[in-house]
Amino acid sequence: MVRDAIVSDSQPASSSSSTCQALHLRPGRLLVPALLLVALAARLIPGERPIDDAYITFRYARDLVDGVGFVYNPGEPVLGTTTPLYTILLTGLSIATRSRDFPQLAVAANAFFGALSVGLLYALARRLTGHPAPAVAAALLWALAPFSVTFAVGGMETDLAIGLLLAAALAHASGRHITLAIVSALALLTRPDTAILLGLLWIDQLLSRRRLLWREALVAFAVLAPWLAFGTIYFGSPLTTSMGAKADAYRLPSSAALVRLLQHYATPFFEQLVIPVLLIAATFVLYAGLSFLAGRRAIQRDHRAWPIVAYPLAYLAVFAIANPLLFRWYLSPPLPFYFLLITGGVWALAVDLTRALTLRTRSQRASARAPVMILILFTTVALGCTLNSWEMHPNHGPDRPAPEMAWFELELLYSEAADFVLASAQPDDTLCAGDIGVLGYRTGLRIVDTVGLVTPESSSHYPADPALYVTNYAIPADLVASLNPDYIVILEVYGRLGLLPDRQFRDSYVVVERIETDIYGSDGMLIFGRAR
Repeated sequence: MVRDAIVSDSQPASSSSSTCQALHLRPGRLLVPALLLVALAARLIPGERPIDDAYITFRYARDLVDGVGFVYNPGEPVLGTTTPLYTILLTGLSIATRSRDFPQLAVAANAFFGALSVGLLYALARRLTGHPAPAVAAALLWALAPFSVTFAVGGMETDLAIGLLLAAALAHASGRHITLAIVSALALLTRPDTAILLGLLWIDQLLSRRRLLWREALVAFAVLAPWLAFGTIYFGSPLTTSMGAKADAYRLPSSAALVRLLQHYATPFFEQLVIPVLLIAATFVLYAGLSFLAGRRAIQRDHRAWPIVAYPLAYLAVFAIANPLLFRWYLSPPLPFYFLLITGGVWALAVDLTRALTLRTRSQRASARAPVMILILFTTVALGCTLNSWEMHPNHGPDRPAPEMAWFELELLYSEAADFVLASAQPDDTLCAGDIGVLGYRTGLRIVDTVGLVTPESSSHYPADPALYVTNYAIPADLVASLNPDYIVILEVYGRLGLLPDRQFRDSYVVVERIETDIYGSDGMLIFGRAR
């Protein structure tokens, strides 16, 4: 009756029906573009907040543009970046735009990849859950997630890697085997840890199709072959040196990664900022239960979903066993899949409760709208927690809204140190540091690093004596002696028990500048020059 009442007397009923249907569908059609715009805005509004590791990739890209080669230090072919594809992409963008502002290029590219990942997550979640509501919830939460936005504005390859993982998962779920092969190869060239999900997807391909995947393997190899050949000839290996170097240099308790990941999975929406610590265990149980429910339903709908469902758990297991130092960007890849499972679990639970209530009361009032309202309520709470972890006016960097974890005070201090060194250094001087990104990019000097990312000989000095460690990293005195640099820039805490008390070091170097900071419990950032 209401519908009939709004029909114009001059308008045919069939025309009215078409108009109403169009009006009903239009919001749905606008939903995905709106999600993409939210993702773009979230990555462009905060401004550039580059992370130190991103500057390593920027320097490789800059040297490629300048014709120096795929090197960090001229004449030293060492692969110290973990992301060859992203490096080549930034090189191409620089050439195409004639810009050498690599932080700006990275943020622009990452905004695109971040929006793409949100769209892919929506498509994957809708396919696995069978309904747009949990897909919208997962995509919206990921669009604003600090673990996505922080590394987009930080210049990292994270959004590209996650976008490729989501594309691989969607290709697998859709039965697009050649697409999966191509995307798998690109993902491996972007981040080594993408192999965790890719391995699960290819295992399922083998098990479900019950034959050797020769054609798919050849396609993947064809995409990888140019890099494999170039990396082997140019570097001696297509694999980065940084993973092994970091594993040897950093010292951690045996359960550090496991504990950190359990905390991470318990608070995916930064609930720790708004709930008591004692309730964090309860949120872990809640999200685990929701993930199990969503995963079971997804596998019942399509058995090909199991690798996607298993991925967050597999990621936790691999990193818990390997126990590396978990840099913040290591925590991002499983999150969009985890969001999918959580929102899918809320949806499945809401549908079950509504159906039970309908059968029990025999009332149609427990309608299809009830699950939507329950999911909206959950998403509102999760989104509130997420936005609570953003700052309207950060205390450093651009005065724009940004995630609190988009912290780069250390990078700003290294920028100050780089400018100080550059004011007195000669072009052929060497600069030694543990964190080499900002220092190498801003000074352009030859860098010798104490971890071994671009200076492989440093790795022979690790594992170091445990007595040297105040925090998770320490610099042995004999390492610096072997590198014999002209300048050294370190946080005091890195050398407190090993380098700084060493008599030979004190005779060879003097503090030429000290920058105030207590980051990581350090008593300043120290700049050393040769004793004259």
